[in-house]
Amino acid sequence: MNIRLKPEDEQFIQGQIAEGKYVNPEEVISKALKLLEESENDYQKWVEETRQRVEVPVEQLEKGEGIDGEVVVERLREKLRKVRDYQS
Repeated sequence: MNIRLKPEDEQFIQGQIAEGKYVNPEEVISKALKLLEESENDYQKWVEETRQRVEVPVEQLEKGEGIDGEVVVERLREKLRKVRDYQS
């Protein structure tokens, strides 16, 4: 597989090698892909956990139990803030 890199990406890779962090470009790319995979796995885990947490309030609503909407919205906002912070 041949990949064309933007000049700034190539410079970054060369900088990592020059600093002695990696031996060759393949190691840099391998590390980047591993981190991407971990990030994707963490995101999917978060989605599933969030989906499961949403099921509880839905079940409560189906039973006629009330949930304070403002509390729910604030909790969701906090979770979104955490995801944004993690992705930054």
